Amino acid sequence: MKDTQSNPDTFYDDLPLFAEFSGLQQDAFTPLPDDWLLGCCDIVDSTALIDRGQFKTVNMIGAAAIAALRNTLPDRAFPFVFGGDGAGFALPPDCADLAARELARLQAWVAQEFAIDLRATLAPVADVRASGQDVRVARFGASRDVDYAMFDGGGLNWLESQMKGNDRTLSTQSDGTPPDLTGLSCRWDSVKARNDMILSVLVKPEPTAPFAAVAEVTQAILQLANGLDRGGHPLPKEGPGFRFPPKGLMLEARLGRGKTAAILRKVTLTLGTALVAVLFWRGRKLGNFDPVSYRAEIAANADFRKYDDGLKLTLDCPQETHDQIEGLLADARAAGLVRYGLFAQDEAMVTCIVPSAMRADHMHFVDGASGGYARAAQMLRAQGK
Repeated sequence: MKDTQSNPDTFYDDLPLFAEFSGLQQDAFTPLPDDWLLGCCDIVDSTALIDRGQFKTVNMIGAAAIAALRNTLPDRAFPFVFGGDGAGFALPPDCADLAARELARLQAWVAQEFAIDLRATLAPVADVRASGQDVRVARFGASRDVDYAMFDGGGLNWLESQMKGNDRTLSTQSDGTPPDLTGLSCRWDSVKARNDMILSVLVKPEPTAPFAAVAEVTQAILQLANGLDRGGHPLPKEGPGFRFPPKGLMLEARLGRGKTAAILRKVTLTLGTALVAVLFWRGRKLGNFDPVSYRAEIAANADFRKYDDGLKLTLDCPQETHDQIEGLLADARAAGLVRYGLFAQDEAMVTCIVPSAMRADHMHFVDGASGGYARAAQMLRAQGK
């Protein structure tokens, strides 16, 4: 485990970049400075929405907090992680007021547009450590153009439990300004499993479990995943499919419309998407935009594996691998090392943050298309805290 005396403004930029996911061992993580803020948000009763088939809505709102904070702080690098029905993040201390304001705007907007409760919280890292937890961060280079933050130490889990207990929820009082969700989109088709299933995997260490013993469990799971084609990547190498009009276009229009009427925003998106559809179907470049390369970048940039105070995976795998992973985890739970959740479904889905189609640093958050992470979390919660 590293220590750092970096400038708070460049703390995250200064972290080493790890190119191998299996190399994210304990010494890869660096403690966040005490004066930084840890935050998280999630949808209240997201499983009820998923039961009603609103998988895309849950994922889009979960990613919206990341988009809103990135747009509010465009020149500040900070760590974040997508959780399916929410997100976790850490921010420099001088960003507290801006972040709280933008999260309140997002909460009010989601309630207005979808009648959905989004709860959020922020806390100094020093408070997290005073509770007996820690917050450590690493950077994983998913591709040459995109890296994702990994969290360890139990701090995010603790803060989420505090938020759900209403001990640290932020005020939802908003100034009425819509959040800036530029770049947030969901225009790609869900991707059918090439093997037997898309498997959502959650593994959380028990608080008293030795780190080395838990690491052996996660490494064994990763070894099984690495034995699959492309490490179990749920998206094909050439990227997901595209249809016109995309199914999620009205959802995107409602979330990102600002002060524009949703129907007008949808018309604008439809016209722009029609041009993009022609380019994808013909495989032709337009200026610097190459649709073939762009689709391949989606797969390369996807976050189908992560650490979020525990291992999270979305895998395309056969039944045999599912059974092997389940057997490993059942043994580890019996030994008092971990709690876990598994959920199998037929498809994966992608939610995107695209600063510009002319750049290769577009980000793509992967989840099971039947509410994978949220469903797996139900199983994990049933195993007790």
